[in-house]
Amino acid sequence: MPAPKNPLKAQLKSGEATYGCWLALADAYAAHIAATAEFDWLLIDGEHAPNDLRTMLAQLIALEGGGPAPIVRLPDGDTVRIKQALDIGAQSLLIPMVASAKQARSIVAATRYPPEGVRGVGAALGRASRYGLETDYLRSAGDEICLLLQVENRAGLAALDEILAVEGVDGVFIGPADLAADMGFDGPDDVDARRQVIDALARIKVAGLVAGTLGFSHDYIAEARSAGATFLGVGVDVLLLADALRTRAKAWRI
Repeated sequence: MPAPKNPLKAQLKSGEATYGCWLALADAYAAHIAATAEFDWLLIDGEHAPNDLRTMLAQLIALEGGGPAPIVRLPDGDTVRIKQALDIGAQSLLIPMVASAKQARSIVAATRYPPEGVRGVGAALGRASRYGLETDYLRSAGDEICLLLQVENRAGLAALDEILAVEGVDGVFIGPADLAADMGFDGPDDVDARRQVIDALARIKVAGLVAGTLGFSHDYIAEARSAGATFLGVGVDVLLLADALRTRAKAWRI
């Protein structure tokens, strides 16, 4: 049996716009609740949320069986972390702080088995191959991995065209907050910061790759989509919960 199909990769490849939410509560029960919403994907955040390999695994299991597709954002492009995430069954990865084509090539290699890459061979032990049941996993796994790289500083923008030319990269996500900070803007809502994001999204689209970003206002997301973005983050569970709790508490302070 081959590796399971990755519906998110197919959906993004079709050019269809997708909308998703960050999972930063680092909890499988919360992830299962989020799965009842009609998002296209849910991103398990290992960069800024207190997730480790076991909490990521628990959330991947909670998101099994249809509904929003799971994505794992790792804290960096470390080869060992990528191997572990793939072995526990992640098929879609978002890797932050990519600033060069060399870095992009290293990340791609970490997602592929030899001779194409350097991913360690041990899938029979893991959830990715259904513990050895998918006997053709080694030969077919690479075709179903969706690899998105996160560009979010001046160096990354300067190298964007070279990053986009790296074979094996499915798309590039522009991180608006870090990019704005690196460029000295007040925040991602700054007019000039926003223009940088929109221009980068258009370049990614022209290159034929998936373009993505994160935003919380309808006009920001609409502008990003018009520029060609189809991987659109529109919420973070921590912020949504905090806002709902504060709003409810305030409602009773009358």
